[in-house]
Amino acid sequence: MAKTSMNVAILISGRGSNMVALAKAIAAPDYPARVVGVVSDNADAGGLSLAEELGISAMALPRADYDSKAAHEAAIQKQLEAWDAEIVCLAGYMRLFSAQFIENWPARFINIHPSLLPKFKGLNTHQRVLDAGDPEHGSTVHYVTAGMDEGPVIAQARIEVQAGDTVDTLTDRVLVEEHKLYPMALRKLIDAFLAKQ
Repeated sequence: MAKTSMNVAILISGRGSNMVALAKAIAAPDYPARVVGVVSDNADAGGLSLAEELGISAMALPRADYDSKAAHEAAIQKQLEAWDAEIVCLAGYMRLFSAQFIENWPARFINIHPSLLPKFKGLNTHQRVLDAGDPEHGSTVHYVTAGMDEGPVIAQARIEVQAGDTVDTLTDRVLVEEHKLYPMALRKLIDAFLAKQ
């Protein structure tokens, strides 16, 4: 029998607003996925309690508990396998992964980034857009590669930069678009996988 859905795990470091948006979208009866768990590298991440409120298994695997990056990644991989995860979504996860880890998830490891990549990789994207005087801004869902925010683009959402915009106003408006973009891009990826079954 052909598969009709895929298991998704979400990795976070902070408040988890994109995680919540993904989880709520995936909860729709016609969405071809289920969230099997949320991992944070920060035990104090607000998103952990939000995940639990949504009935999702949530686990903190703090970096400080491991003596190396490789050991930390191995612990994350072990948990993802225990949940039978098939796709991994980064949602505000603030650490780069090694090429060795990424190879475990070929074409099944994605991230959302608050800029129109390839512009403004890394942090402080809203301020950098304002400093550059760019007429538009937005968000990108892309495949994860070993380079920071360098993977192939899956989908983008754009907004116009308005006179008087600040970091806060851009943050708020981009986040609204992110909460729509990420579930759409993930579904596009899952639909493509299921079509190959």
